[in-house]
Amino acid sequence: MAIRAFGVIVALRVLILGPGSVSAQGQYGTDRATGENYHVEFAFGVWNPTPEILVRSESLGIGGTTVDFVADLGIQKARFREFRLVGRPATKHRFRLSYVPIEYAASTVIAREIVFNGQRFRLGIPVDGLLTWRAWRIGYEYDVLYRDRGFAGFIVEAKYTDVSVTVGSPLVSTEFARARAPIPAFGGIGRVYVAPNISITGEVTGFALPNIDEDYDGKYVDFDLYGTVNYTDHFGGQLGYRRIDVNYLVKRDAGDLKLGGLYFMGVVRF
Repeated sequence: MAIRAFGVIVALRVLILGPGSVSAQGQYGTDRATGENYHVEFAFGVWNPTPEILVRSESLGIGGTTVDFVADLGIQKARFREFRLVGRPATKHRFRLSYVPIEYAASTVIAREIVFNGQRFRLGIPVDGLLTWRAWRIGYEYDVLYRDRGFAGFIVEAKYTDVSVTVGSPLVSTEFARARAPIPAFGGIGRVYVAPNISITGEVTGFALPNIDEDYDGKYVDFDLYGTVNYTDHFGGQLGYRRIDVNYLVKRDAGDLKLGGLYFMGVVRF
């Protein structure tokens, strides 16, 4: 992850050679850095993560095999759209919304026997796998420390995660499992301007379920590091690295989902 983060910063330095510096004097009459003078920010782009996905599902008292969607079902790396919306009614207050629709599909002949949702899929039969993941984030950010060239604050948010997994074969049957829940999360954010119109931002949020029942466990960690080049107060570009780690246990059902990779976004502000 450190190597990827370094790559983001190096690529950002390349971007610096493109746009020239613009005045930091904004519409609010302050000396804020370019890109900090806005009430609404919209970003849209493409995320290209590497998947690590393990899922286990039982049914009718029949324990399941931990299915590796990469090694067992052969899913491939894919690109996903992502959008982010920030409302900023006051300097230190930001309301945040983001959404990523994630979907992986693959067809293969399995190289080992697996049991999923009570159904046995034997060695050498064709199997189809489909995983869909709707990842929403709705939150509030308060910047405890705010300066013209950077800030630091905390984030409180709800992550609504809806994951559905389908494993099927024309020779056997199609089995389906689903996990969905709103997850509270807490974390921090920091931004520093390395030039009047160029910033580096890092944030991390997460949640861990208290260990009060051995049949239930879960955690969610979302890490994001990105650089932004602001061509004006209203337009910019972002290059970043994001990683999401989700782990859950519900009785005999379990999942371990990790996605991490680079993304690029265009940014519009008003």
